Amino acid sequence: MADPQITVIIPNWNGRAFLPACLSSLTRQSVGDFAVLLVDNGSEDNSVTFVREHFPFVRCLTLPENRGFGAAVNAGIGACASPWLFLLNNDTEVEEHCLERLLAATKRYPEADFFALKMLNFHDHAILDGAGDAALRAGVGYRLGTMEQDRGQYDEDRPVFGACAGAALYSRRLFERIGLFDEDFFAYLEDVDLNFRACRAGLSCRYLAGAVVYHIGSASSGAKISPLTVRLSTRNCFFVGAKNYSLPCLPRLLPAMLIYQITWLILVIKKRQFIPWLQGLIKALSALPRMRRKFRRDAALPDDEFVHQLTEAEHQVVASIMARRRQEGKGNALLDLYQKIFL
Repeated sequence: MADPQITVIIPNWNGRAFLPACLSSLTRQSVGDFAVLLVDNGSEDNSVTFVREHFPFVRCLTLPENRGFGAAVNAGIGACASPWLFLLNNDTEVEEHCLERLLAATKRYPEADFFALKMLNFHDHAILDGAGDAALRAGVGYRLGTMEQDRGQYDEDRPVFGACAGAALYSRRLFERIGLFDEDFFAYLEDVDLNFRACRAGLSCRYLAGAVVYHIGSASSGAKISPLTVRLSTRNCFFVGAKNYSLPCLPRLLPAMLIYQITWLILVIKKRQFIPWLQGLIKALSALPRMRRKFRRDAALPDDEFVHQLTEAEHQVVASIMARRRQEGKGNALLDLYQKIFL
């Protein structure tokens, strides 16, 4: 039997409470040319037993311990042969026409190497969770539209810098070209690193307005600002830069990187997370030589064009944040100043 066009790969770690909604939504899809693979990261909540009993159409791949997001999805990619891989967080629900529209998009946009989906808030579908990924030159990503009211401003398909791996469709040829997710990240920003590598390789991503998922967010790791998220996000931000920035790029990127790190430090201090931030920084500095060795000097995109694309992506991030703040009745004086000076 031939492999389906799409395999849905769901990394799972102690996510049994979220799996019924996620997997049930896949049973309601308007097309059937897909398979579902759950990659369990050493769960201790009987997730696999539950899935095998209640969702027998799901194939389960079990890892003996929690090896992180990247290792889980890499194992899933290696365990199937479909030409398209739909990475999906376990804390999502998939709209019934989503897979049909993904399949159609692979034919409508043959030049695209991967696709970002429209992500809406799981509890309030009028609030956006993301409409394609952009990036900051500091080495972090940002889901465009996050926490904005969905007023139709993201209702058109368009090219974007990258995709959030919580709900994204990747061609197998992309991974053959640039490699799999970097397992050294463990969790957080590994999809940002992949977006950066794809950009440097001249690959393209497209946002699909009609392919919709509903997302809870931070379901496995807990709060968005926690010791774990601060420690890993701080470390992994430096990893992204070490792996993707050439030395000639640095003079143009350092001001933005410095401003971001100062802003991030102020935030973590306010959240009483200075120690995890410091731990992340120390781990980053100790690992930088090893991560720097992963820098690829054969990138298809020249440095000037790469920096230009990063700058354009940051323009989109700032515009999205400013739109959300206006919606909340807040001012944008500092962001206006940042744009005038640095963008």
